[in-house]
Amino acid sequence: AFEQSTTLQDYLSDRAVTVFLDQERLGIAEKNMLKEYTELYSSAREQDMAIPSPDTLITNLESFMASRKRRLISRTLRTEDDESIYHLPCEPGRSFFGNISFLKEELSTLAESGFEIFVFAESESQSQRIGYLLRDQENVMVGPAALSAGFMLNEAKILVIQENEIFGRRKRAPSSVSKVKSAVIESFVDLDPGDLIVHINYGIGRFQGIKRIKAGGAERDYITLQYGDEETIFIPIEQVNLIQRYIGQEGRKPRLDRIGSTSWDKKKTRVKKSVADLADRLVKLYARRQTAVGYAFPEDDDFQISFEAAFPWQETADQLTVIAEVKEDMVSPKPMDRLVCGDVGYGKTEIAMRAAFKAVIGGRQVAYLCPTTILAEQHHESFTERFKRFPVTVGMLSRFVVPGERKRVLQGLENGEIDIVIGTHRILSKDVKYKNMGLMIIDEEQRFGVKDKEKLKELKASIDCLTLSATPIPRTLHMSLVKIRDMSLLKTPPSNRRPIETFIQSFDPDLVARAIRREVERGGQIFYLHNRVESLEQVQHFLADLVPEVFVETAHGRMSPRQLEDIMHRFVHGAFQVLVSTTIIENGIDIPNVNTIIIDRADMYGISQLYQLRGRVGRSGRLAYAFLLYPENREISELAMKRLQVISDFTELGSGFKIAMKDLEVRGAGNLLGAEQSGDVYAVGFDLYLRLLEDAIKERSLEDSEEEIPETYLELDYSGFIPDGYIRDESEKMEVYKKIAAVEEENDLESLHREMHDRFGALPEEVHSLISMAELRIICRKLKITNLKERKGNVQITFGKLSIISVDKVMNLMKTAGGRVKLNPTRPDGLIMETGDVGLKEKTEFIRERLESLL
Repeated sequence: AFEQSTTLQDYLSDRAVTVFLDQERLGIAEKNMLKEYTELYSSAREQDMAIPSPDTLITNLESFMASRKRRLISRTLRTEDDESIYHLPCEPGRSFFGNISFLKEELSTLAESGFEIFVFAESESQSQRIGYLLRDQENVMVGPAALSAGFMLNEAKILVIQENEIFGRRKRAPSSVSKVKSAVIESFVDLDPGDLIVHINYGIGRFQGIKRIKAGGAERDYITLQYGDEETIFIPIEQVNLIQRYIGQEGRKPRLDRIGSTSWDKKKTRVKKSVADLADRLVKLYARRQTAVGYAFPEDDDFQISFEAAFPWQETADQLTVIAEVKEDMVSPKPMDRLVCGDVGYGKTEIAMRAAFKAVIGGRQVAYLCPTTILAEQHHESFTERFKRFPVTVGMLSRFVVPGERKRVLQGLENGEIDIVIGTHRILSKDVKYKNMGLMIIDEEQRFGVKDKEKLKELKASIDCLTLSATPIPRTLHMSLVKIRDMSLLKTPPSNRRPIETFIQSFDPDLVARAIRREVERGGQIFYLHNRVESLEQVQHFLADLVPEVFVETAHGRMSPRQLEDIMHRFVHGAFQVLVSTTIIENGIDIPNVNTIIIDRADMYGISQLYQLRGRVGRSGRLAYAFLLYPENREISELAMKRLQVISDFTELGSGFKIAMKDLEVRGAGNLLGAEQSGDVYAVGFDLYLRLLEDAIKERSLEDSEEEIPETYLELDYSGFIPDGYIRDESEKMEVYKKIAAVEEENDLESLHREMHDRFGALPEEVHSLISMAELRIICRKLKITNLKERKGNVQITFGKLSIISVDKVMNLMKTAGGRVKLNPTRPDGLIMETGDVGLKEKTEFIRERLESLL
């Protein structure tokens, strides 16, 4: 034991400042601790234990505070006259409950009293928003810092405010679950050995994998492709950008092209001719859209900034980008038609809310179209809660709405009293009249019928339209990919989201019982999907007999609004564990406690529908399970099995876009504006078809009339590859190779270098060689170089367009290069550089410096 007890104060320097935060709370805590210690001491004494009394162990708070001399200090927290020890009494932070006017009044009063005011936000973007709101306030400094609460030092005239105290809410901290990287949406779908591919020069072949080949002292990775007549070719990995997965239609296997045959060129020529007519029609359609006049919404004001600052989550980088794109569309006089594609739970609703708020503040009404009554109800609750502090009125139209309320909403829309209406296709009815509609938001467009879509076309002609989807239908996706519609992608998952464990197997009662019991044991609930209303009750009885200890109820679309609302309300609040339902729960319904879904007859659903249904679970950060069951001892179609396989393959986060692309592949790319295009798509594959179509559109479009940069073919003798010890997974390797090949600017190269370093560690020498090649390609693109080939230390360079090269610069380069650069005697559009027998680093440096002198 120590002879003399010490306190924290004894370890502080003479110049240290002690701040006692919320002294009343500290006093209560001291009493509680002393009581607990006294009880423990009495218990120990009863057991004849020799221990010191609490008085000798605990320092009295009053004497602890008295040990620091109390002084008034200056704003810099230094003593005014000497270096005496001191402490500061501190008051807890103040709350303003989202009332920005009240906040500004209080800050002005405190500033006049000589207070310095510091406001801290949890992110840079949030601090910028708050800074904008308080831009007229004096003596107020705003910055990013992760404080738990604010405080006031009265004597020092210092007030610190934490952002949550402004908006009257607690920013939700991200879960400690490790962040799962979203798979990169690159080249549509990953390649596996055996997949069909399209090489832009050789045609349709089969991908066999990546093979490392050593030849002439150089070791590199090559893409192995098999063509007709069992011919195999090896493509240098730096030309991976010339290869795409073939997407045509499952069940229609194309014939492999033969190397050296003219059939591929003939197919490309035929498709080029057919896309020309389509391009003419698309350009006219696009021109009509460009010249259409809509409403230009005003720039963000204080209301908008305040609304966005009250968002209780930290936005992802993707969200901020998409929000900026949507706002840019809205302030333009051209009517917006944007598709936001992002997985379930990736933040599409918040983007919609901000767009809706901007429209309302701009003096226009908003219609939010939902595919189901349940989703409409849920969105209505979310919007009402989020907008309650602002002068915005939200109404709802669906089967849930009683006649009296429906009449009030219809009148409110007509006279302008209702700002936002949320509902099902009911909001498209003839009796719904808007005073000044400005924005239509469509949730999961693919769930609406033909008549609804025709009505939507009429409405969308002159107003802004925002479409949200996790898995857009092929036609919608197709239109976005060829730029008829603008598309934004949300690729970053929420910090607490985990992939859903997916099981596909034949129906087994024991499996169902185990799945239900496992979820119930951890306090969760279960969705059981059975899409036949007539037999729902039988399934309910079956499950009640199978797991008698569990409460089971049913829900379907033929129920009365009141019945359905009551069932869902009780399920949300945990009154029963298993909900047997039809697909009414498919779109958007969010019940975080449901983390197991069992889908009966999963073979009867489409790919996108299965993906949406699976997305109803796993929304709370807890590991979720999806069981996709097909009938036992019954043959199912090959197409149905492929659908199930796609869902099984794409379980990682961010798969929505890839699922949509696979849906495009399984169902067929089909047509864009008519059935006649489908044969062309199958002939050359979806990706090349899009490229040819885009080229044709660019030729006819005034705004895209600038000359296209040609592809550069690089052939250098070098050793460059991704070692197996650096990246083991073949698909990840292919992804990185494609990223390197797709680099077009120095900034892309820098960000790729950082990403690879973060994901896989320091780059080996072989990977640096690949980066050097990408650097060369950037310069070649700028100089319109089509070919750069090396043979035994001689590099032949062919220019695609000589007019951009200064003759004086070429002559000067030849003079200063000491004879190592000369004109190509066999080609008037080329140069020859003698690099000598040096390593790739020295070689690329030599070529780069000479080429840069021509820029």
